[in-house]
Amino acid sequence: MYQAIVFLPLVGAILAGLIALAGARARFPSGLPESHDLGAGHHPAHATPHGDGGHHDGDHAAEPAAAGSRAAELITTSCLFVAMILSWIGFVSVGFGQDVYLTVLNWFTVGDLKVDWALRVDTLTAVMLVVVTSISAFVHLYSIGYMAEEPYRPRFFCYLSLFTFAMLVLVTSDNLVQLFFGWEGVGLMSYLLIGYWYRKPEANAAAIKAFIVNRVGDFGFALGIFAVFMMTGAVDFGTIFAQAPALVGKTIHFLAWDVDALTLICILLFIGAMGKSAQFFLHTWLPDAMEGPTPVSALIHAATMVTAGVFMVARLSPLFELAPTAQTVVVFFGATTAFFAATVGLVQNDIKRIVAYSTCSQLGYMFVAMGVGAYSIGIFHLFTHAFFKALLFLGSGSVIMAMHHQQDIQKMGGLKNKIPFTYAMMVIGTLALTGFPLTAGYFSKDAIIEAAFASKNPMAAYAFIMTVAAAALTSFYSWRLIFVTFHGRPHDRHHYDRAHESPPVILLPLAFLAAGAILAGYPFRELFVGHGVEAFFRESFKFAASNRILEELHHVPYAVAMLPTFMMALGFLVSWYFYIRNPALPVELARQHDGLYKFLLNKWYIDELYEIVFVRPTLWLGRLLWKQGDGRFIDGLGPDGVSARVLDVTRRAMRLQTGYLYHYAFAMLIGVAALITWFLVRTGVG
Repeated sequence: MYQAIVFLPLVGAILAGLIALAGARARFPSGLPESHDLGAGHHPAHATPHGDGGHHDGDHAAEPAAAGSRAAELITTSCLFVAMILSWIGFVSVGFGQDVYLTVLNWFTVGDLKVDWALRVDTLTAVMLVVVTSISAFVHLYSIGYMAEEPYRPRFFCYLSLFTFAMLVLVTSDNLVQLFFGWEGVGLMSYLLIGYWYRKPEANAAAIKAFIVNRVGDFGFALGIFAVFMMTGAVDFGTIFAQAPALVGKTIHFLAWDVDALTLICILLFIGAMGKSAQFFLHTWLPDAMEGPTPVSALIHAATMVTAGVFMVARLSPLFELAPTAQTVVVFFGATTAFFAATVGLVQNDIKRIVAYSTCSQLGYMFVAMGVGAYSIGIFHLFTHAFFKALLFLGSGSVIMAMHHQQDIQKMGGLKNKIPFTYAMMVIGTLALTGFPLTAGYFSKDAIIEAAFASKNPMAAYAFIMTVAAAALTSFYSWRLIFVTFHGRPHDRHHYDRAHESPPVILLPLAFLAAGAILAGYPFRELFVGHGVEAFFRESFKFAASNRILEELHHVPYAVAMLPTFMMALGFLVSWYFYIRNPALPVELARQHDGLYKFLLNKWYIDELYEIVFVRPTLWLGRLLWKQGDGRFIDGLGPDGVSARVLDVTRRAMRLQTGYLYHYAFAMLIGVAALITWFLVRTGVG
């Protein structure tokens, strides 16, 4: 069953790819025309300043859909729904039964390195299988409607399914090499999906940025894997976890330092998680990735890819539990990210970027939980977050469609009467995100804040303050999105008059995700946070003897337990006063505090800092090596230089062939004189 779950998306992707290829050959039997490619996708006419690319009326009048688009949609979506059903069955059978370890085949053996293709399906994996397949299945269904006017849809659905396959490989892996294979596969497919409309310069730039920033994190991840193999001689989790206690106190000599082995290993592995999960300093790719289609934003940047780092830290909890310094680093970056992203989200106007910064902030919460040792709570928030964040992204897509691909919330307003169902779904998602009582987010996010308060980690107090502040900010900007978008008067009458509710294929996934945003909390609370954690997760996590965080968080003061709810209500009231009661006040505050407003609007100027410190010097060095090193030096003295000198010599030699007899006689006399001179000098005559 578990092999079927993993490989069903791959089967769908292959079939969709074959359909795309067949459609291209049917359309261009003599070969693809010059400057054309499989699925031109986003043409220049589609690149509106604020739209995310598809569904423009009349854009595809001269660009018919590729043959087999409907077949590709149905095949890939059906495969994902079958995988989703099997995943829920697996969730029950593994979570309330026993773990499954399955070796499929020997992948490769090189010296002492033996790597099997093996599946590890414990409770942690079962939770991730449910998240990945459920969100992916409904994103596939949503995409049938959202991408309806997009040509070459088989290519898009092929990419979606390949991404899901890579993510499933990642979460079912039983060794670090197989996990890294899925890790890089996810990165590759995110690059292709973000840049799906590759004729749009912004999409190309965003895809490249995501790829490069993730490579920075992946370099640290790879070094961590190398260090693990160096210290343990193995890459499979069973052997690594068994040898982990013996690594306590051991060091790795690096340059002039002897570094604690476990601390170094865990920090290197966490650097990989920082890149994939968009933590502070390696977060810059996530907001720009909104240039991709909205279903891509929901699948990759809300529920699956960005949670890969959280999953990896949870999977390697036996190592992190023995490296308290590394845990402190995790807590610091998680708390900083939660607060930073929440502050930036306050002033953003692009509807998808607001939700993207919310994702970044919520990932920070998850890493706080990982750092303080509350692994099950971090996974609980991952589980609940997947539903309400995918709901917000797909709901934003429905709003964008209604507004004819306008994404600036400042140009919306009054939409609650035009698209009432979408409005209701967005409100449900916002309630869950802000932690309204009895919604899914209330149980998971509040538990993280309580765990931060109860923790003895050196950074726990900092994390508690940052997450509480982020809770208030999250409530403010989330309700700001609702009030500005759906309430008040319309700011763009032309688009407002044409706005209408999305088709059922768009609304059905919203309804399912809304149910998850409400029901994914309380029914599962005991399994993730209560006294049933050890029985449910069993060997998925390894807790140190001193780690009693899951018990201690239940004994925090009542005021601490109520504080997140109070901050949620405070954020709502301030947002309501700013954008419903007195809409002129935010404009006046922005004018009075122009410096702070620009600081937040420009995302703390981190992108500009990277531009100065990394991008410009790299481009300058690249041009220097290209123009001077490669062009002038290597080519100048090498192939180009040699060929140029040969041409120079031959041109000069050609000048001797004048055709005049007296020139040749003169040359002969010079030769005779030279020979006589050489002879006299050689024999010493005279």
